[in-house]
Amino acid sequence: MKAVNISVLAVVFALTATGSTADSEGFKTYPKIVDFEFVEDQASVPRREGVVIVDSRPARKFDKGHIPVAINISNTLFDSQTDLLPEDKSSLLIFYCGGITCPLSHKSAFKAETLGYTNIRVYATGYPDWTANGGLPGVSAKYVKGALDKGTAVVVDARPPRKFNKGYVPGAVNIPTTRFDMSQDRLPENKDTELIFYCGGYHCPLSTKGAEKAKALGYTNAKVFQAGYPAWKEAFGQKELSIRESGEEGVITIASFMDVLNKHPEDVYLIDVRDQGEVDLDGTFATARVIPIDTLLPQIAGLPNDKPTIFFCSNGARAGEAFDFVNMKRSDMKVYFLESAVVFKKQPLPVVTPLD
Repeated sequence: MKAVNISVLAVVFALTATGSTADSEGFKTYPKIVDFEFVEDQASVPRREGVVIVDSRPARKFDKGHIPVAINISNTLFDSQTDLLPEDKSSLLIFYCGGITCPLSHKSAFKAETLGYTNIRVYATGYPDWTANGGLPGVSAKYVKGALDKGTAVVVDARPPRKFNKGYVPGAVNIPTTRFDMSQDRLPENKDTELIFYCGGYHCPLSTKGAEKAKALGYTNAKVFQAGYPAWKEAFGQKELSIRESGEEGVITIASFMDVLNKHPEDVYLIDVRDQGEVDLDGTFATARVIPIDTLLPQIAGLPNDKPTIFFCSNGARAGEAFDFVNMKRSDMKVYFLESAVVFKKQPLPVVTPLD
């Protein structure tokens, strides 16, 4: 235990020794108290079988910060949420709340005992002690949604690209933990930026590993959304972006391209690889980025990978070349191209026709 928590240790010792009402706090304390080291060992990812860590605070507190593998059973709502507890009454239950002055974890522990659970502990110093000792803060899907809406955090999908491309939290950047050292330049320069890492859920350690790597680089506000993409889909659904290919690898169909322009322009990166003079005369799509094919190669390393990229030009030739260039250099990107005739005529949407 770190030196900064000597006073906390003294309180924990007193609670453990007495096993009775703490006069200074005014509530009955549960007799079996554990410390940070005990909880850290049990709070591993993937979740340990037969171990359930319970945050007894209200959901609004849990959403903002919790032990990453914990579940939330508010003490106030305990009787209506007992179905969240394990069926095996010998499972290790660890209750915690907001620190030594918080009675909620103790109250919940006594309630669990009346239900017949036989292996109960209370982490009396709770969440403040967890973060003081360097434990990673966990946040909920609701918190992640709010941070993205406000633009206050960078959300990092720590899974491999093949997983990311099948579905992801909108706005997340894909930095696979297994390629972290090669991709760390995609992290923000400001080391105080809030970073929220997620992966495939409670069985997946990639998010915690990624957050720890970020901390080692000096980032001071790394967090994990350990419930991950499965919880995001359950809470907010999967934003359906279906890109259909014509049969040849990477070639998007005309119908799919127009569907993207009409319904999902913010869910992809559109890159017009025609010369700037052509674009000036004809126009292009509002959200498209113009990168003439002659200038593309040195820019490939800096292209983002958090959404699919679609290349287009006037007849597909340069778009196909762009597709080939990117595939040779960036295996972490999902790329498509339109092999069709495209004319804008200064209109918001193009006229797209098959090649003869």
